[in-house]
Amino acid sequence: EEKLVESGGGSVQSGESLRLSCAASGFPFALYSLSWVRQRPGEDLEWTSMITGDGTTYYSNDVKGRFIISRDNSKKMVFLQLNGLKIEDTAMYYCIKGGVATMGSALRGQGTQVTVAS
Repeated sequence: EEKLVESGGGSVQSGESLRLSCAASGFPFALYSLSWVRQRPGEDLEWTSMITGDGTTYYSNDVKGRFIISRDNSKKMVFLQLNGLKIEDTAMYYCIKGGVATMGSALRGQGTQVTVAS
């Protein structure tokens, strides 16, 4: 069974940092690109970043320069370092297999909540 489990969210002040983690199982992790997406209350899913199996990274303009996606294929984990957090980064964050093209139907976990206060 394929599974993704996110963790690491929390409540922080504007400008602070968080590191999100996602543990994967049930599929050949190193062969897949992984993305982090987020969803604000009442809004659609928003893609933020993707990392390919060989470590190439891509970011949305909203998070470029602030967020860093990484992965550890030996541990089957993907990470998202969130720096310089803004109030508008408040959302539920999910990791998914694949990228923006398939995020609507992609497997995702229960998510981890990030709340940024001023």
